[in-house]
Amino acid sequence: MISMNTGIATTLARFRYPFPMLKNPFAEQLQDITDNHWIDGEYLYLYKDDPDIRYKYKKTKTAHIASQWFPTVSLDRLKPICRFMLWTLYNDDMYEEGLLSEVKVVHEKSISVLRGELAAEEAGIPLASLLACLRSELLQFIPIESLHRFIAALNKYFTGLEQELTYKEKKTFPTIEECIAIREDSLCLFPFLELMDLETKLLLPANIYNHPVIQRLKALASRMMVYYNEVQSVRKDEATGSIYYNLVKVIQYNRNISLEEACLEDLRIHNEDLQEFIHLQMSLPDFGDWHDAVVNRIHYISMTLSGWKNVSAKMDRYNTLEGFPSAQAITKANN
Repeated sequence: MISMNTGIATTLARFRYPFPMLKNPFAEQLQDITDNHWIDGEYLYLYKDDPDIRYKYKKTKTAHIASQWFPTVSLDRLKPICRFMLWTLYNDDMYEEGLLSEVKVVHEKSISVLRGELAAEEAGIPLASLLACLRSELLQFIPIESLHRFIAALNKYFTGLEQELTYKEKKTFPTIEECIAIREDSLCLFPFLELMDLETKLLLPANIYNHPVIQRLKALASRMMVYYNEVQSVRKDEATGSIYYNLVKVIQYNRNISLEEACLEDLRIHNEDLQEFIHLQMSLPDFGDWHDAVVNRIHYISMTLSGWKNVSAKMDRYNTLEGFPSAQAITKANN
C-alpha cells in the first residue's frame, strides 16, 4: 500500500511550470550575511538563548529563496529583499499561532514603522528595528510611491493572517473559495511582487500597476504558490493545528473526501489557474510604449513560481515535521 507521504510527494512532482528558472549569483554571499550578521548578530536578541531555532532559520536559506525570485538584481539591491524575506519567516512563526488581538496590534505598528510614522524604539514589537532598517534601505533605491505600494501589499498580508486566525480561533473551516482568497493574501507574495521595481529599475505608471490584467496575473501567481505550498505543508499544518486555513484540509472538509483526493483536487485547481496565467501572459492587451516593460515584468513574476518550487522542494522546513521551530519554542523565546 502506498503511504500518504509518498502520495503527497507524487502529487508535488506533478506541479510543473513552463517558465525559466534563474538564480542570483549573490545567493551564498547574502546567505552568509543572513546567518552571521542578522540571525546571529543584529537580531540575535530574538532567539539568543535558543540556538536550535536559529539553526533552523539558517537551514531555511531565505537568501536562496530571494535569489530565485530576484535572479538579476545587484548585490546591494538584493540585500533589503533578503532582509524582508527573513522578516516574513520570523513574523509568520511568531504570529501564525498567536492571538488575533495581538496580531492586530503588530499589524498596526508594523505598518506605522514602515511608513515612517513610528520610531522602532517606540513600537514595542520584536521586529520593529528590522522594519525601520528595511524602510531606510528600500528608499535608497525606490521612490516613496513604490514604497507605498509595497506597504499596501504588506497590509493585505496582515489582513489575510488575521482572517486565518479568526477561523482557527473559532475552529471552523471557511469555504474553498474563501480559503483561496485568504491564502492569496496571507502567503505574502504580493509585497515581493511590488519589490520588483528594485530589479527592473523601471517604475510602471499607476494605470498599468492597477490594470485588471496585471492584478489578475499577480493573484494567479500567488494562488498557484498557495496550491503547491498547501500540499507541501499539509502534514506540518496537521501537527500544529493550522488545518482550518490549509486549502487541502479545507477541500477535504468541504467535499468530504480523502486527503489524497483533496491533494489531487488542489492540483486540478492549480492547473486551471496555470492555464489562465499562460493565456493572459501570451495575450496581453497593448500597453503602448510600456508594452515591453510589462512583458518583462510578467516574465519576472512567472519565475517566482518555478523558483519557489525549485528551492522549497529541498528544504526541511517545508518537507519534514522537524524542520520548523515549534510554536511553543517561539512563544517562550519571545516572552
